[in-house]
Amino acid sequence: MQLDINGIETRYVLSNEGGGPWLTFIHQLGGDLSIWDQLAGYFRDDFTVLRYDVRGHGATAVPDRPFSVADLSRDLAALLDALGAPHTHLVGMSMGGMIGQQFALDYPARVDTLTLADTSSGTPPEGRAIWDQRAAAARCDGMTALAPATLDRWLTSDFQTSHPEAVEQIRDVLLRTSPQGYALACEALRDFDVREMANAIRVPALVVAGRHDTGIPPSVTEAIANAIPGSRFELLDAAHLAPIEQSHRFAALLETFLATGV
Repeated sequence: MQLDINGIETRYVLSNEGGGPWLTFIHQLGGDLSIWDQLAGYFRDDFTVLRYDVRGHGATAVPDRPFSVADLSRDLAALLDALGAPHTHLVGMSMGGMIGQQFALDYPARVDTLTLADTSSGTPPEGRAIWDQRAAAARCDGMTALAPATLDRWLTSDFQTSHPEAVEQIRDVLLRTSPQGYALACEALRDFDVREMANAIRVPALVVAGRHDTGIPPSVTEAIANAIPGSRFELLDAAHLAPIEQSHRFAALLETFLATGV
């Protein structure tokens, strides 16, 4: 389904078989809502599950001007408003985790719990050039040139060997991503920095990292857990897309967390 959200035609999928509390999933850079297919199916009997394509990704339109992670936070707020959701449990992976942190700071009363996976609270000065390089590569060479290195960051070699169909689906989504949408998102993530504000997040938080994540080292994600009072940190045997590579373990952790808030 599509809605005009802040002037951007936005695709979303709502699964509310259970009619329960809202549970919103936010995907990674170069992904789309399909990354959450399995987890959405797991939770839809007990929750009203929302997934959507972030600006410039999937079937959501590419904006004609730069945007910030704060803009992406406002997009989520507007989408929830349009769907009549006053508050939600929130799950974000990588870029989605950055949006989740910004949203929890911007709209704390609208977040029931916050689950962050394989993400950071900001890019240090020495890391900004990487985002510029990825943005330039997308614009100049297209997504095909970025795909091999991206998949090797996202998934361990063991997972790639043992789950070729899942890897192919993830690759296809990455290759179909708009180069301009990807580049604009890279620039938004380059400028994102809430490292000095993370300790102001006052909602129950579960923070998850992949042990083999080379894109965002586990120590960077763990620092978020250390900053958010009372949060819980879990390390999974996975690379950057830990909730996907270790989907059963992640689902069990999330189910317990949603039931208890700890």
